[in-house]
Amino acid sequence: MKIYLAADHRGFELKNKLVNYLSQKHETEDLGATQFIDNDDFVDYAVDVGKKISQNMQDKGIVICGSGAGVEVASNKVKGIRCSLGQSKEQVQKAREADDINVLAIASDFTDFEKAKELADAFLDTQYINSENHQRRIDKIKEFESNE
Repeated sequence: MKIYLAADHRGFELKNKLVNYLSQKHETEDLGATQFIDNDDFVDYAVDVGKKISQNMQDKGIVICGSGAGVEVASNKVKGIRCSLGQSKEQVQKAREADDINVLAIASDFTDFEKAKELADAFLDTQYINSENHQRRIDKIKEFESNE
């Protein structure tokens, strides 16, 4: 499993710290921004992460912008992506267990590095619980995506 990370200018610093932290435990790839670009667009980075994950659904992604909402919305436009904004360790664990999220969105304006590490670890260490009701719901999402 490879972890792809990306962020716009508002998440740039937090993303760099997370890349350094996670690369000690996981194979990671930084999809940008690789240098600070004031007023760049979160959409570009979030979609790039989504495309990488859609090519290998075993991989995971972490996307960061100021509110976290922009990267969450943009990532979810890529077929096969289930992205959720991480708010607490417990919420991220439930999103992995029940919804099999494959991309985590983080709000850099409201998340310090210690909290970001906790969210990322919960995301990467928690496994999907393949129960009948969880899978039924994911299958409905996949069916809807196929009909669009």
